Amino acid sequence: MSKTHLISGSSHPDLANKISSNLGIPLTPTQIEKFSDGETYVRIKEKVRGDDVFLIQTLGNPVNENLMELLVTIDALKRASARRINIICPYLAYSRQDRKVISREPVTAKLVANLISKAGADRVVTVDLHSDQIQGFYDIPFDHFVGYPQFANYLKDEDYEDMVIAAPDTGAMKRCRKMAGLLLVPLVVLDKRRVGHNQSEVVRVIGDVENKLVVIVDDIIDTGGTITNAAKVLKQAGAKDIIICATHALLSGSAVGRLEISPISKILLLDTVPLSEKKN
Repeated sequence: MSKTHLISGSSHPDLANKISSNLGIPLTPTQIEKFSDGETYVRIKEKVRGDDVFLIQTLGNPVNENLMELLVTIDALKRASARRINIICPYLAYSRQDRKVISREPVTAKLVANLISKAGADRVVTVDLHSDQIQGFYDIPFDHFVGYPQFANYLKDEDYEDMVIAAPDTGAMKRCRKMAGLLLVPLVVLDKRRVGHNQSEVVRVIGDVENKLVVIVDDIIDTGGTITNAAKVLKQAGAKDIIICATHALLSGSAVGRLEISPISKILLLDTVPLSEKKN
């Protein structure tokens, strides 16, 4: 009979340990090293021939190193004759590069899909893709979980009054509409225009937020510029309090500083990527 293995990459060991503890399955030992020139070395230290393997590796910062480690580990498992290689990748990097906007741009989300598939993965499990269409880039089974029910359960338990859900842009409408439906509260939309990479501006608020608790639901906080600008506009429109719900807390650059001086009263995050001591 086949055995189930849990293997942790180096990108988020805390999450791997939580999964291991909850399932009662110990992590299979591995050796992961970096050579002096930056090359990645991975060795599986236990036999996996004919077994099912679940490899836990999120693709937060440093993205390219974590992606390469994922591919090398898949190759090691493939050559060790694992029966099925299931990738547990809570944050799938390059998901924002899912289409060509201007000429001579790459569609890097498709490139990553090709790399993971060709390396030998049999299934990918992820959380809150930036674009649902990325599921179609994969020729292997792909499981896409959403994070908003976790936020909805928390907000229900807190029993807030005069709440509205705010979609930070039209791309987040589907997620936010479903969350508003779970909470039985109104939905408002922010009219956002992107002016460059990691740069956007909120033009107006579509809906009533006067004296309301506004909950902004988004998939990623990267530099924090978009979400803090949205919070400022909502405050100017009369919002009483502002709560942010975000699945992937990348918190790049000066994101933490921006969030600290913003009018946001609370931030709720999932643990799809690790939070460093500096970010905490």
